[in-house]
Amino acid sequence: MTCIFCEIAERIRPGHIVFEDNVSLAFLDQRPLFPGHCLLTPKIHTETISDLDHLLVGPLFCNVKLLARAVEQAMASEGTFIAINNKVSQSVPHLHVHIVPRRKKDGLKGFFWPRTPYRDDAHMLDVQNAIVAAVQGLG
Repeated sequence: MTCIFCEIAERIRPGHIVFEDNVSLAFLDQRPLFPGHCLLTPKIHTETISDLDHLLVGPLFCNVKLLARAVEQAMASEGTFIAINNKVSQSVPHLHVHIVPRRKKDGLKGFFWPRTPYRDDAHMLDVQNAIVAAVQGLG
Protein backbone atom coordinates (compact mmCIF):
# COMPACT_ATOMS: atom_id res chain seq x y z
CA MET A 1 0.00 0.00 0.00
CA THR A 2 1.30 3.45 -0.94
CA CYS A 3 1.44 6.08 1.79
CA ILE A 4 0.77 9.64 0.62
CA PHE A 5 2.68 11.14 3.56
CA CYS A 6 5.73 8.93 2.93
CA GLU A 7 5.63 10.03 -0.71
CA ILE A 8 5.64 13.69 0.37
CA ALA A 9 8.59 13.01 2.71
CA GLU A 10 10.45 11.22 -0.10
CA ARG A 11 9.61 14.06 -2.54
CA ILE A 12 7.74 11.67 -4.82
CA ARG A 13 4.55 13.68 -4.30
CA PRO A 14 4.48 17.47 -3.97
CA GLY A 15 3.61 19.08 -0.67
CA HIS A 16 3.76 22.58 0.73
CA ILE A 17 6.46 21.81 3.29
CA VAL A 18 6.81 24.27 6.17
CA PHE A 19 9.26 22.38 8.40
CA GLU A 20 11.64 19.45 8.27
CA ASP A 21 14.28 17.93 10.49
CA ASN A 22 15.75 14.44 10.83
CA VAL A 23 12.66 13.17 12.74
CA SER A 24 9.65 14.79 11.14
CA LEU A 25 8.14 16.76 8.31
CA ALA A 26 5.33 19.32 8.35
CA PHE A 27 3.27 20.51 5.42
CA LEU A 28 0.07 22.40 4.75
CA ASP A 29 -3.13 20.36 4.86
CA GLN A 30 -4.74 20.22 1.41
CA ARG A 31 -8.20 20.50 2.99
CA PRO A 32 -7.53 22.95 5.82
CA LEU A 33 -9.89 23.83 8.60
CA PHE A 34 -8.36 27.31 8.26
CA PRO A 35 -5.41 28.57 6.19
CA GLY A 36 -2.21 27.65 8.00
CA HIS A 37 -3.52 24.21 9.08
CA CYS A 38 -0.41 22.00 9.10
CA LEU A 39 0.19 18.29 9.46
CA LEU A 40 3.33 17.15 11.28
CA THR A 41 4.33 13.56 10.54
CA PRO A 42 7.20 11.34 11.60
CA LYS A 43 9.43 10.64 8.58
CA ILE A 44 9.49 6.96 9.43
CA HIS A 45 6.20 5.37 8.43
CA THR A 46 4.24 5.00 11.66
CA GLU A 47 0.52 4.30 11.54
CA THR A 48 -0.62 5.28 15.04
CA ILE A 49 0.64 6.94 18.20
CA SER A 50 0.93 3.47 19.75
CA ASP A 51 3.36 2.49 16.98
CA LEU A 52 5.63 5.51 17.48
CA ASP A 53 9.10 4.53 18.72
CA HIS A 54 9.44 5.84 22.27
CA LEU A 55 12.70 7.58 21.33
CA LEU A 56 10.78 9.73 18.82
CA VAL A 57 8.02 10.89 21.18
CA GLY A 58 10.07 13.73 22.70
CA PRO A 59 11.57 15.05 19.47
CA LEU A 60 8.22 14.86 17.63
CA PHE A 61 6.38 16.77 20.34
CA CYS A 62 9.17 19.38 20.58
CA ASN A 63 8.41 19.98 16.90
CA VAL A 64 4.67 20.20 17.67
CA LYS A 65 5.52 22.93 20.18
CA LEU A 66 7.70 24.79 17.67
CA LEU A 67 5.07 24.58 14.92
CA ALA A 68 2.26 25.67 17.23
CA ARG A 69 4.22 28.83 18.01
CA ALA A 70 5.16 29.35 14.35
CA VAL A 71 1.62 28.87 13.02
CA GLU A 72 0.21 31.22 15.66
CA GLN A 73 2.81 33.86 14.78
CA ALA A 74 2.62 33.44 10.99
CA MET A 75 -1.17 33.47 10.88
CA ALA A 76 -1.57 36.15 13.57
CA SER A 77 -3.94 33.79 15.35
CA GLU A 78 -5.02 33.86 18.98
CA GLY A 79 -4.02 30.26 19.58
CA THR A 80 -3.89 26.81 18.00
CA PHE A 81 -5.84 23.58 18.01
CA ILE A 82 -3.62 20.50 18.18
CA ALA A 83 -5.09 17.06 17.52
CA ILE A 84 -4.28 13.49 16.58
CA ASN A 85 -6.82 11.07 15.16
CA ASN A 86 -5.81 7.54 16.07
CA LYS A 87 -7.31 4.98 13.66
CA VAL A 88 -10.88 6.36 13.72
CA SER A 89 -11.15 9.43 11.44
CA GLN A 90 -7.51 9.00 10.43
CA SER A 91 -7.83 9.70 6.70
CA VAL A 92 -4.23 8.66 5.99
CA PRO A 93 -2.89 5.69 7.97
CA HIS A 94 0.31 7.52 8.93
CA LEU A 95 0.54 9.28 12.29
CA HIS A 96 0.01 13.00 11.87
CA VAL A 97 -0.54 15.87 14.25
CA HIS A 98 -2.94 18.60 13.16
CA ILE A 99 -1.78 22.10 14.06
CA VAL A 100 -4.56 24.54 13.29
CA PRO A 101 -4.61 28.32 13.85
CA ARG A 102 -7.55 29.43 15.99
CA ARG A 103 -9.39 32.65 16.70
CA LYS A 104 -12.28 33.30 19.04
CA LYS A 105 -15.62 32.82 17.25
CA ASP A 106 -13.92 31.14 14.26
CA GLY A 107 -16.76 28.62 13.90
CA LEU A 108 -14.86 25.55 15.13
CA LYS A 109 -17.14 23.96 17.73
CA GLY A 110 -16.72 20.55 19.25
CA PHE A 111 -16.24 18.19 16.38
CA PHE A 112 -17.96 20.33 13.77
CA TRP A 113 -15.03 21.21 11.58
CA PRO A 114 -15.77 23.62 8.74
CA ARG A 115 -13.25 23.55 5.90
CA THR A 116 -11.84 26.86 4.69
CA PRO A 117 -9.91 26.33 1.45
CA TYR A 118 -7.10 28.54 0.23
CA ARG A 119 -8.27 31.21 -2.23
CA ASP A 120 -5.76 29.98 -4.81
CA ASP A 121 -2.26 28.57 -5.18
CA ALA A 122 -0.70 31.98 -4.52
CA HIS A 123 -2.54 32.21 -1.16
CA MET A 124 -1.29 28.74 -0.22
CA LEU A 125 2.28 29.72 -1.16
CA ASP A 126 2.03 32.94 0.88
CA VAL A 127 0.90 30.94 3.94
CA GLN A 128 3.65 28.37 3.41
CA ASN A 129 6.30 31.11 3.22
CA ALA A 130 4.96 32.87 6.31
CA ILE A 131 5.12 29.69 8.39
CA VAL A 132 8.60 28.80 7.09
CA ALA A 133 9.80 32.30 8.04
CA ALA A 134 8.22 31.99 11.50
CA VAL A 135 9.86 28.60 12.08
CA GLN A 136 13.23 30.02 11.05
CA GLY A 137 12.75 32.98 13.34
CA LEU A 138 11.86 30.75 16.30
CA GLY A 139 14.38 28.01 15.56
